[in-house]
Amino acid sequence: MRVIAGKYKGRRLKSPSGRGTRPTKDKVKEAIFNVLGSEIIEKNVLEAFAGTGGLGIEALSRGAHHVTFIDKNYTAIKAIKK
Repeated sequence: MRVIAGKYKGRRLKSPSGRGTRPTKDKVKEAIFNVLGSEIIEKNVLEAFAGTGGLGIEALSRGAHHVTFIDKNYTAIKAIKK
């Protein structure tokens, strides 16, 4: 898992161990952000069921102002903070 574009492009994302999270595939992330385009810039983003935080971190990399991550798995939240 990695950041696809923006100022953090290429940065690898940490994933919590175990089978509790299923990261969003890079192709899916790319498709989502191709649709959003520049609409994400300077916006606040909520990533519910964050898991690895891949979508929110991608949004930050592409210019989002702030991302709030929500997940019930404390291990996942700790991985996002790293």
